[in-house]
Amino acid sequence: MDTVIFRIAAPEALAAASVSGAYEGEAFDHADGFIHCSARAQVAGTLQAHYAGADRLAVAEIDATALGEALKWETSRGGEDFPHVYGVIPWSAVRTVHLISRDEEGAWRLPEELCP
Repeated sequence: MDTVIFRIAAPEALAAASVSGAYEGEAFDHADGFIHCSARAQVAGTLQAHYAGADRLAVAEIDATALGEALKWETSRGGEDFPHVYGVIPWSAVRTVHLISRDEEGAWRLPEELCP
């Protein structure tokens, strides 16, 4: 599977994780028992499916190999395998964070690194 995965989150949540040393997920992650992530090719679809009400977000680029056995690829939306993290994501596994926003027409502006 991919060696880099992506977590979409509120910028404040990732900023807090950079201080605490780990990203623990959000309420919907806790309810499901794992942190939802996406492969590069799934980022745009995840934004469309789950973040319709957001105007500004952060996308953490995560070294999947640093997660060890906490990372599981499981079938989810549309029958695709998605990366799920069972536990916290150590900040040391985060390679970079991209801040994204919408354009004048409401579409997400994604940097080249986030496009498949």
